[in-house]
Amino acid sequence: MITTTSAFSHGDTVTRLRDAIRGEGLTVFAEFDHDGAAAEVGMDLPGTHVIGFGSPRAGTPLMQADPRVGIELPLRVLVWEQSGEIHLGHADPRAWDGHYDLGSQTGVLEAMAGLLARLVGEAAGTEGR
Repeated sequence: MITTTSAFSHGDTVTRLRDAIRGEGLTVFAEFDHDGAAAEVGMDLPGTHVIGFGSPRAGTPLMQADPRVGIELPLRVLVWEQSGEIHLGHADPRAWDGHYDLGSQTGVLEAMAGLLARLVGEAAGTEGR
């Protein structure tokens, strides 16, 4: 997992990430509020949120090359609180090339890796550093 520490609160980081995703013209497909779900069953969990997002225009060619890569899609970023710090984490799509038969799709994987870095940097306030 590639991790980045945010300069913002958990809620602000999630909002900034969501805004960055939409600012790139991408679709937020799902959000998982793990700490909210824990509270519903009377359990405590520090802020923990996952946002699943992407673009069928980018993901479909990968799944056409190898449908098994669908388990990795949509792209996801985890935002969590630990020891008073807010972190963002995501998988590196470039690693998928060794696990799936993606043929000539390495450019797509590179583009996805760059996109994730930009989005996380924007959400965490670390872009340009």
